[in-house]
Amino acid sequence: MNNKLFAISAAICALTACAGKKPASANFEAKTPKVRTVSVVEELVDVDQNYSVTLQAFAVNNIAPQSGSRIMSIDVEVGDFVKKDQELARMDKSQLQQSELQLKNLKDEYQRAKSLYEKGGVSKSDFESIELQYNVANTTYENLLTNTILKSPLNGVVTARNYDCGDMYTMSAPLFVVQQIDPMKALVAVSEKDYSQLKKGLKVEFTPEALGKKVFTGRVNRIYPTVDPSTHTVMAEVLIDNQSAELRPGMYSNVRLIFGSRETLLVPDSAVLKQQGSGVRTVYVLNADNSVSSRVVELGRHLGDRYEILSGLEKGETVVSSGQSALKDGSKVEVLK
Repeated sequence: MNNKLFAISAAICALTACAGKKPASANFEAKTPKVRTVSVVEELVDVDQNYSVTLQAFAVNNIAPQSGSRIMSIDVEVGDFVKKDQELARMDKSQLQQSELQLKNLKDEYQRAKSLYEKGGVSKSDFESIELQYNVANTTYENLLTNTILKSPLNGVVTARNYDCGDMYTMSAPLFVVQQIDPMKALVAVSEKDYSQLKKGLKVEFTPEALGKKVFTGRVNRIYPTVDPSTHTVMAEVLIDNQSAELRPGMYSNVRLIFGSRETLLVPDSAVLKQQGSGVRTVYVLNADNSVSSRVVELGRHLGDRYEILSGLEKGETVVSSGQSALKDGSKVEVLK
């Protein structure tokens, strides 16, 4: 009997003790999420589009004589920079020498006929016949001279030499190719939707892949008058200064065509959240009572580490830039300084 009373007393004591304790969950207090915020700012930014192009020489000249003959000397090699009217090669000059002798004889005859004509000793028709022969001989000589002593028609670089000294030029390929590389040229296929913004003189920035992040500046020089119906693009010719000769024909380059500038709203890209399984973008906006509201936004361009906001926010509003993982619509937050 005493044992039973002891057991009952122990049970009552245990129940009383348990009744006096609070559950562990009752001691748990939800922690307020800590976040960082930024203000929505409005800034003047460039209105631009990016394209890809292959750089071209401003001008390409194929240097060759008018007819086949022996190559007597070659004065330049591939890679040489040449000036306008610089001698590149000499061809066999036998025809030139014959033409020069004929021209000298006709010149003497022409001068005698001119003197007699002025004194009335030669008829006008005879004088004009001799004058014509002299002019034709002079033109023939000048043409042979040009095709015997080959000169560069422009400042540029020799990009090809297809014959050696002593070869017979056969007219199958030019003797030299000389390309003008200052300025350089690029043809940019601009989207039809940007045609109205395309103007002569617009600034263009080039970043050739072969030269790392170095940026070269150019200007729109010419706008083609038609739109390609298959690609819906219009061609713009751009000229790029290349005094340093770092740019070379055939280089692949990224192109930034700057149409102008405009005021736009910007937020850090870290403030923008993407909803899983959709293209919807949202941000958390901080309210006056330190709660947050989820807001759908329409994004424009990604400018460095910021996004352009086309709609959904107003200038001066505050958005959460970090700590969004613990948030939901209406959450109270603690803003870190």
